[in-house]
Amino acid sequence: MYTLLRTLPVRRLLVEQFPALAIAWLLAELFYKFKSFSLECAAFLFTWFVLDALIQGLRRVFAPPAAQSAAEH
Repeated sequence: MYTLLRTLPVRRLLVEQFPALAIAWLLAELFYKFKSFSLECAAFLFTWFVLDALIQGLRRVFAPPAAQSAAEH
């Protein structure tokens, strides 16, 4: 978490990570009722991971080619 916050620019955190985090948190609050903090926490983190992967995939598909090459370097 510390590395994530330290290495990513604020704009990228707000545009990419915050929506994934917020949606994962909402889904966890609404649907994850495992009666175990560990299981709910793991499910939340996995949901965040999957949502972030989807956002990154969509970003690669819909970003203009110049933006893709700049983001990869």
